[in-house]
Amino acid sequence: MAGAGALTAAALNNAANSAGAAETPGTATGSVAPGGAVTPTTTPTSPNEPKLAPRFGDGRDWWFQKRFGLFVHWGLYAIHGLHEQEQWRYRVPRAEYVKLAAQWNPVKFNPDTWLDLAESAGMKYICLTTKHHDGFCLWDTKLTSYNTMNTPYGKDIVGMLAEACHKRNFPLCLYYSIADWHQPNYPNQGRHHELPPQPGDQPDLAKYIEFLRGQVRELCANYGEIHGFWWDMNVDQHVDPSINAMIRQLQPKAVINDRGYDKGDFGTPEREYDKGGEELPSFEKRTEACNSVGSESWGYRALEDYYSDRHLLRSIDKYLARDANYLLNVGPRGDGTLAPEAVAILRRIGTWYGAVKEALEGTRPASHLTSNRNVLLTRRDNTRGTTLYVHLHKDAVGEAVKLKPLTIAPRRATLLNTGKPVDFSLEMAPSDHVEQKGYLRLRNLPVNEMANTVLVVKLEFDQLPDSITSPNAVGSSDINRR
Repeated sequence: MAGAGALTAAALNNAANSAGAAETPGTATGSVAPGGAVTPTTTPTSPNEPKLAPRFGDGRDWWFQKRFGLFVHWGLYAIHGLHEQEQWRYRVPRAEYVKLAAQWNPVKFNPDTWLDLAESAGMKYICLTTKHHDGFCLWDTKLTSYNTMNTPYGKDIVGMLAEACHKRNFPLCLYYSIADWHQPNYPNQGRHHELPPQPGDQPDLAKYIEFLRGQVRELCANYGEIHGFWWDMNVDQHVDPSINAMIRQLQPKAVINDRGYDKGDFGTPEREYDKGGEELPSFEKRTEACNSVGSESWGYRALEDYYSDRHLLRSIDKYLARDANYLLNVGPRGDGTLAPEAVAILRRIGTWYGAVKEALEGTRPASHLTSNRNVLLTRRDNTRGTTLYVHLHKDAVGEAVKLKPLTIAPRRATLLNTGKPVDFSLEMAPSDHVEQKGYLRLRNLPVNEMANTVLVVKLEFDQLPDSITSPNAVGSSDINRR
C-alpha cells in the first residue's frame, strides 16, 4: 500500500471518467429485492439532494451493486510476519530478501476458505495483491522467475483464486504494484517506497514498462473474467493511457483505480490519512476507500495492533452510506491461513452488516434532510412509502438523536442492530424554544450498552418530501442552546 501521507484532499475525491465511456450522472444504485436482485430506482431530481457519483453505463456498473469488498495483501513478507514492506522498512538487501522464495510453501491456502469468510462478512468482491513492491509474483508469469511457481509450493495462486471466484460468481480484482524492488530495469533511486540502487540494477524505465505491460497482459488474458485492476505506487508519476486501454480491451467489466498511468475510474482514500472528505454528504466522484483490520500493516504482522470494532464499523458505514465503495484488508499468514484475530473481526463485522445491510444496499444518501451532522441518513422509496435510515457513525453525545428540521412522525421506528422498536417524539424540546416547534427525536437509544458498534435506526414513513427547507438544514450541529 501507499503508506502514510501519500494522498491529498483532492485525490480523495478524484476519479475521472474514462475516455469515451458512457456516463450516467446521479443514477441511484437501486432497491434490493428478495434474493438480492437490484431494481433500479429513479434518478434523484431534488436540487437539495446530494449528487451521486456518475455511473458508467456499461459492464463496470457491477461495482455500484457490490460495494463492500475484501482486500488481501499476501506474499513472501508473510513468512516473517513483520510488514508487507519488510524489505524497505527493515533495510533488507535484495540479495538477502530473495532467499525467502525458498521458504514459500503455503500448503494450507484454500481460496474457498477466504471466500467463505468474505461472504460471511457481507463482502461482495475480492482484490488480491498479485505483485507487491517486493516484486514477487503470485502467478505463473513467464516474464520473471521470481514467482510462486519456482518455490517449494509451485502452484499458481492467482489461478487458484480465479477458479474459485468464477465458480461462485464472486468478482475478482487484481492489485499490481508499479514500484518493483526486484526487477532490474525498474529505476530504484531511493525515493519514497523505493530501494536505494542495488547490485545488478539496470535502470531503464522504457524496458520496465514493457515488462509491466507484458505482466498486465498475462493477468488480463489468462484468468478468465476480471472485474477490477488496482494499481499502486506510481512513484515517478509516469503517464501512459495505453496500458489502461489494454486492460479495458481485454477486460471490459474491470474498474481501474487512480494510482496507475492515468486517472482511471475511481479515487482511493486510504485509512484516515486525509480528512478532506470526512464531512461530505456524498461522493460526487467515484470512490473506494480502503483500510486494514490492523493499524500497522496490510500484510500479515505477527504482533499486529488491531483496530477496534467500533473504528472499523464507523469507517465502513461512513463510506457505504455516502455512495462509495469500501475495501477492508486482511493479511494471510505464510501458510495461507488467516490470523484468528482477523477472522474474529470479520465475523463480528458480518454480524453487524447482516443486521443493517438494508440501510446500505440499494439506498441513496439523504443527509440533506437533517441539520444533524453527527448522523448520516440513507433513503429508500417504494410504493409503500419512504424509509429513512439513521446511521450513528460518530460518538453519540447522548441517548437521543434529533433530526431537525423533520417534524413528521414515522409510522414505525426500529433499531436494525437488534430488531427492537425505538422510542420517538415530536414534543418541543427546551432547546427548540426559538422556533417553538417540536422536531422528530429518537429517544432511549442503547448508546452505552452498544457503544462498540454503529447503531442504525430504520424509520418508515407513509410519505416524506424530497427536500425539507430550513434555515439550518445543512451544516450545523444539533447542540442544545441555553
